[in-house]
Amino acid sequence: MNKIFADTIQTMASSALRSVLIAVTGIILARSLQPQGQGTYAMVTTTALTAIAMGHLSLSKSQIAFWPDAARRPSVTGNALILGIVLGVFSALVTCGIVTAFVPLPAPDLLVIALIAVPLGVAATNLNGILLLQSRTAVINRAVVVSALVLHVPIVVLFFVGSLTTASAVVCWTISTATPFPLLIKALGPLKLRAELPLACRQLALSGRYHIGPVALQLLIMANVLLLNTHVSAAEVGLYIVAMTVLTLALIPADVVAQVILSRQAGEEEHGARHITARAIRLNLLLSSVVVCAVVIVSPTLIPLVYGVAFTGSVSPLLCMAPGVIAFSLHRPVEQYLVRLGRPMTMAAIPVSALFVTLALSIVMVPWWGAAGASLASSVSYIAMIVIEIRWYARVVRAGARDLLPQASDLRSLWAAVRTRPSAASRRPR
Repeated sequence: MNKIFADTIQTMASSALRSVLIAVTGIILARSLQPQGQGTYAMVTTTALTAIAMGHLSLSKSQIAFWPDAARRPSVTGNALILGIVLGVFSALVTCGIVTAFVPLPAPDLLVIALIAVPLGVAATNLNGILLLQSRTAVINRAVVVSALVLHVPIVVLFFVGSLTTASAVVCWTISTATPFPLLIKALGPLKLRAELPLACRQLALSGRYHIGPVALQLLIMANVLLLNTHVSAAEVGLYIVAMTVLTLALIPADVVAQVILSRQAGEEEHGARHITARAIRLNLLLSSVVVCAVVIVSPTLIPLVYGVAFTGSVSPLLCMAPGVIAFSLHRPVEQYLVRLGRPMTMAAIPVSALFVTLALSIVMVPWWGAAGASLASSVSYIAMIVIEIRWYARVVRAGARDLLPQASDLRSLWAAVRTRPSAASRRPR
């Protein structure tokens, strides 16, 4: 049985608990906080997540680039820790200053609490990249589950004792975001506590060029949240976030595939990397289409039933965003391969263009159609971005439609992986 399918199935299984917790807690928050409170919570946490996304400076891209040189791996790992803390502190301070000065945030004191976790969140992101390159997905999955428990269990308890508020939810989020850091540090063992400056400079120079793209993607999400908060209401932000949360859960299988294949994309020779990328594209397109279509069918009944009648307005944004989410499921495996081409500015130009498309459409659509307009704008930009990336990949590897569309062999391999879990396939190099 093919190892990628076995690893994918087992990683999905280890993510099941986290998915259930996310779903349950999302329902509890929505019912307790209602759209207004949910929107405030989303504004605060999204802003902090944006600080993490901007602060990690896409160091994982330079880690992929320098990883083939085994002699540099200890230094690359040490730099992941030191640079993560330094860049995280800087990003948290800059974000706090900008938001305080220019953004009408409903709860600035809660933002300060959330930003405390940014330095550890940035460092954990970098260390997570190292563990992926070592094919240690089991360690990452454990850290994710523990982090989820730290967030969701207290929220459930607070809900049942009647003490769940927006502030207490933000505190739980902050602690949970910082939790993976010590777990990943322990798994990696003793690390160099001194950055290797020449290598660090080379990493920052390389990753900084790649970082423009991830920042654009994060701003794409943040921009719609800010536009909805400014031009409509925090309640409309809450509707948008619920739609996005439900569809994000549908993306879990695709994210697992991208996580499992990273070490092979970075470590194998060119032909092997091309083959594994094409297979991941086919598998992600298959999985995301099935799951997202199922979510679309049940959402008109499921969202009001589960989240409450107040969130019925989340159905339209979900339907508008669904095609873009299917397309977006292909982004991560394609991007991970394109890093090998050494064209960071070309890669950055694609999501930056998508950001401008989103902003142009959202400025027109959001005042008229609220969350549905923001979702439609995002969907259009996601599809355009992925079409460009797929065409670039297909041109480089000379792949046709048959290579990139799901095949019967993919279904057979996936079914075999579900039925069989040989221990040899589950072993990962340490």
